[in-house]
Amino acid sequence: MRKITSHKPKIEIGDYIDPLSDFGFKRLFGSEPVKELLIDFLNELFQGRKVVKDLTYDNNEKQGPLAGSRKAIFDLTCTGAEGEQFIIEVQRIRQGYFKDRAIYYSSRLIHDQVPQGKLWDYSLKEVYFIGLMDFFLEDSIPGEYLQRVHLAYENSGKVFYKKLEWIFIEIPKFVKSEQELRTGIDKWVFVLKNMSRLEKIPAILNSRIFMKLFNIASVSNLSKKDFMKYEKDMMAIWDEYAIKKTLLEEGREEGRQLGIKEGIEEGIKEGIKEGRKEGREEGKAQVVKNLILKMAMTDSQAADIAEVSVAFVRKIRQDLKK
Repeated sequence: MRKITSHKPKIEIGDYIDPLSDFGFKRLFGSEPVKELLIDFLNELFQGRKVVKDLTYDNNEKQGPLAGSRKAIFDLTCTGAEGEQFIIEVQRIRQGYFKDRAIYYSSRLIHDQVPQGKLWDYSLKEVYFIGLMDFFLEDSIPGEYLQRVHLAYENSGKVFYKKLEWIFIEIPKFVKSEQELRTGIDKWVFVLKNMSRLEKIPAILNSRIFMKLFNIASVSNLSKKDFMKYEKDMMAIWDEYAIKKTLLEEGREEGRQLGIKEGIEEGIKEGIKEGRKEGREEGKAQVVKNLILKMAMTDSQAADIAEVSVAFVRKIRQDLKK
């Protein structure tokens, strides 16, 4: 196990790279030499409903329809042998409007399918958005890590349009041990979640595809240049979590101190009780303020991290504007 050496606190790098890091995802899935790994993952994800025969990697940057219009930059886009298109996005930190972004990215691919000068030709190829998320999707089905979303009739629930689908994999919901892995997609999600912490390859993953995956993912097989890229990537991930943790701890401590102070000033048991209550509220308010001012988070992001309602965050934001 190698350790990052820098002026910052050390973090350990395991025997295998983290497949959900930017470097790891691109190394394992983002180029022609590893195409069969992505094809296998997609076929296990579709579980026989669709067969992906081949893939061509596309430009991950899409220019808007007009000069100067906004670009869309994807983690990974590719086209299947039959013209179907796939967007694969990795999101480690909860982001406001993630659903909106999924819809927007999908619509960009649909828009680009229509040839210029042939606006009458609306025969479209399939578009699939696949989100690998290290957080829970709002309003998703409890206990299920795999969420499939279609356009459907409201009354019957019957699928209205089969050529457009969003598939969300909620990594934190996956809690199976290696002994409990039954399906191909179970094995893939287990690897995505646990690879960077494994010291040896589980026996159940002893197949050609996974042996190739682990060989490419081995930190010992990285060049010095690639290791430095991965090291930088992991430090950035560590920084994100460290900042979030610090903001939460600062807010909680300020709230605790305020609760004690106000309780003492009251001098009675009821005062202490009320002081603690107000302290907790003030602590949460301080966390929200930090997230808004220091992290520039949206209302939904701040509410999720501070464990408060969106309405509570909006009130704090309004108070800050006064």
